[in-house]
Amino acid sequence: MTHTLPTIRLRPKANARAIRHGFPWVYDNELVTDRRTKALTPGVIARLEDNERTPMGLVAVNTGSRIIARVLDRDPEAMIDRTWLEARVARALAHRDRIYDAPFYRLVHAEADGLPGVVIDRFGDVAVIQPNAAWAEVMLDDLAAAVMTIAGVSTVVKNASGRSRALEGLGEETLVIQGALDGPVPVPMNGATYMADILGGQKTGLFFDQRPNHAFAATLSKGARVLDVFSHVGGFGLAALAAGADSAMAVDGSAPALALAEQGAEATGVADRFTPLKGDAFAVLEALQEEGAQFDVVICDPPAFAPSKKALEAGLRAYERLARLAAPLVAPGGYLGLCSCSHAADLTRFRNSSARGIGRAGRSAQLIHTGYAGPDHPQLPQLAESGYLKACFFRLDG
Repeated sequence: MTHTLPTIRLRPKANARAIRHGFPWVYDNELVTDRRTKALTPGVIARLEDNERTPMGLVAVNTGSRIIARVLDRDPEAMIDRTWLEARVARALAHRDRIYDAPFYRLVHAEADGLPGVVIDRFGDVAVIQPNAAWAEVMLDDLAAAVMTIAGVSTVVKNASGRSRALEGLGEETLVIQGALDGPVPVPMNGATYMADILGGQKTGLFFDQRPNHAFAATLSKGARVLDVFSHVGGFGLAALAAGADSAMAVDGSAPALALAEQGAEATGVADRFTPLKGDAFAVLEALQEEGAQFDVVICDPPAFAPSKKALEAGLRAYERLARLAAPLVAPGGYLGLCSCSHAADLTRFRNSSARGIGRAGRSAQLIHTGYAGPDHPQLPQLAESGYLKACFFRLDG
């Protein structure tokens, strides 16, 4: 029935070769936007042709977005329905099942898993869907049914919030669409237990992407005094304590997040070595420096300081300032971990900003490890934005 689908066409100067080679987006200035195309309902499925009218595949269209079309399938004869969704979810699940021995992970990572604009995090029997593109909003019921069928979960939550949805012209809404949910969900990870507030927390309630970086920091933390800045629900601090850290101080601006971190510390059996501290991270770092506080391991995992190219320079300055304030708190021979989830700041620029901050603090450093998101957050090689997370670990001199 693909003959009933609308057809859209690339402009002559559009980069059709990049799309054929796997780039998943068509920008609004690359598409012929005649009256018929402009009238398409956001989220509609269409056939994409190049400027010579050669079929290129099926795309989801949103004329109100800078990304006017997202490639769904290279086969122009494919049928985008529940069966198609089940096949994509099954492919994603097979990868996670091979890696993880417990069902706590990112199940679908958008374009890299062949479901553009769709993020699905799994918390045991609960799946949280972020439909960050118009087509996923339109097909949400089918998507939820596919996840329940393939992954076997009984509860599905729609988490519709954030910058990505705003860019698609979509509203915000978080609710349980299938099953029931009663309170935070305990999540075992790296020997610790984290409490994920799926309905009221940040994003889907927990950041699975940092799992390997938590694990690396934990290897540095046995017998150590640890400072976890921007800790959210316990992040690096709980993993460090589970690995034998002497103490961990968790700093965050959110009282609810710190309350969940305390619950996680209790569940992990490390509450006696865990200290939550609510406050602005920069102000807390300055206050700790004035007190002469010292830690063996300091980790800073801030929100995206550079969420877009326009914010890049200001974001890089913020990363530099953070490094400058954190470095003096690291004891001689200790470790400083600095993280960025800003896709606009590539690894080189982030690393350079971090190094400048350390230098401005009067410290010299060795870069000992660079970390990325875990394998449940695969990257699409053709899409730089899918490789957003960077973590640089430094060993500081005396």
